[in-house]
Amino acid sequence: MNPQFEPIIDGILEHGYGIVDDFLTATDVSALAQRLRQRRQAGEFKAAGIGNQQVLVENKIRGDEILWIDEATATPEETVFLRRIGEFVDYVNQTCYLGLRDYEFHYALYPPGTFYKRHLDQFRSDSRRKLSVICYLNTDWQETDGGQLALFLPDSDKAAGSERELTIQPIGGRLVCFESGRLEHEVRPASRDRLSVTGWLKTG
Repeated sequence: MNPQFEPIIDGILEHGYGIVDDFLTATDVSALAQRLRQRRQAGEFKAAGIGNQQVLVENKIRGDEILWIDEATATPEETVFLRRIGEFVDYVNQTCYLGLRDYEFHYALYPPGTFYKRHLDQFRSDSRRKLSVICYLNTDWQETDGGQLALFLPDSDKAAGSERELTIQPIGGRLVCFESGRLEHEVRPASRDRLSVTGWLKTG
């Protein structure tokens, strides 16, 4: 079993989130980023929506463009990523007993200046999303480029209801995983295109 998985799980069990760098190699990151741009150039992307069916586009809430990845028609580089996620799902089920049975992923591109306001990934009417997963596809990302992911964490050292904010740089190859129904989060605006593969590990 890949030793990269352990710190992710340890972080989730202790804090509700886990982070690991180099989940994907630089070669895999470059290949996926290139495929993302090719498919966007071909007009396959669409503006992301909000809500359970994601049909309502609301630019004041989120501004990313997405393309769902279909396992049946995945390209070779997409298949490499999905297989790695499958290995991670198996490990999570063996160590955390979450009963994960499915996953769904999409490419996400945030054009410069766009964002996603604070939200929770798990819907009130559908609790199947257990873990949110983001793998970044950015090359040579600098802190001044912006685009940070902000996680809002309960602060047990302070009064009830208080929280602290953790900001995470969207560095290529980095994977972030957190509890979909527990941690609210947001995506900050960036000064350049911000690329990722984003999705959820789900129960049946």
